[in-house]
Amino acid sequence: MKIVSGIQSILLTVIGFMSLFMTFSIVFDLFGIREKEGNYVMFVVIANMICGFLYLATVVNNWKKHYKTSFYLLILALVILITTFICFKFHIDGGGIYEPRTVKAMTFRTVFTFVMALIGYFSFKNQKVN
Repeated sequence: MKIVSGIQSILLTVIGFMSLFMTFSIVFDLFGIREKEGNYVMFVVIANMICGFLYLATVVNNWKKHYKTSFYLLILALVILITTFICFKFHIDGGGIYEPRTVKAMTFRTVFTFVMALIGYFSFKNQKVN
């Protein structure tokens, strides 16, 4: 399980830092990314930023072998993403402007977080057995 947890930590670190870089770049208009992103939806950006922090906090807890906390952080991230996705759907249905690629990105992030939470669950269960 150490290898799986290590791979999980690497993936969460990469996605976490990418999330923080992109969201901070949009919020603070760094490197002209805000303009390149087009019709971004700010509450989606903020949710992604929060999840980026949660991913990195999960990695720290994995290193400390606090798998239960890691699992709960990923569940929190998943709840945030699902809630954001539902709100985003209302935004779209209400005629709000958005980039179609945001739907793909939100789908990827939600599935990714679900898979990471599953890994976290099994890490937590495995830790209890040992």
